[in-house]
Amino acid sequence: MCQDQQIGVNMLRIQNFSKSYKNGKKAVDNLSLEVQAGDIYGFIGHNGAGKTTTLRAVVGVLDFEEGEIEIDGISIQKDALYCKKQTAYIPDNPDLYEHLTGIQYLNFIADMYEVTKAEREQLIEKYASAFEILSNLGDLIFSYSHGMRQKLAIISAFIHKPKLLVLDEPFVGLDPKASHTLKCFMAELCKDGSAIFFSTHVLEVAEKLCNKIAIIKGGKLIISGDTETVKGNHSLEDVFMDLIEK
Repeated sequence: MCQDQQIGVNMLRIQNFSKSYKNGKKAVDNLSLEVQAGDIYGFIGHNGAGKTTTLRAVVGVLDFEEGEIEIDGISIQKDALYCKKQTAYIPDNPDLYEHLTGIQYLNFIADMYEVTKAEREQLIEKYASAFEILSNLGDLIFSYSHGMRQKLAIISAFIHKPKLLVLDEPFVGLDPKASHTLKCFMAELCKDGSAIFFSTHVLEVAEKLCNKIAIIKGGKLIISGDTETVKGNHSLEDVFMDLIEK
């Protein structure tokens, strides 16, 4: 668990959130959870369980009518701009501007979040070097491999130091070294008082990295809490398989 003096401050509060498809079937049904400063919170479920729907609602991509979502104490429905300024989101398949070079894209994101020139230069060099794409930043994004695009999206999320980082399957497409680098930067970010809420199918990563876990099935939250409490004396994989097969 990441320790920080702001532990206990809610960075994300989801209260009685529901979202239905056009046919009336609920993708998410009355979900409530809280992610606090310092948390690395894993959100786990099978395909179609409602993870991506929840994440997209949290970051303001998806409208909803039932429940409440607050970022840093502010309702995303009442002040979406403030909430989005506090948040960074990496979807499972990032849609980047392919006609830009990597450095142009990172500067575009830094401009939107008002990151100073000196700070962005230092952070871009730090993250791009760690992810081994510094020499590729002058290339057009359309020439990037899937893994390189994923790395660029990750860097763009970190350079404005979000209070809440939301990631949908962030380890897909990353090689083992890049995955390790991402885990280190996630831990570093939450030590500085931010919070991370992410979905993953890699249960071994969630078990080792997350201090809190939530498992969702058929749109409904079936268990959540401290990782050690959720898994007890079993592996997270065993707990997950047992819960989803009931």
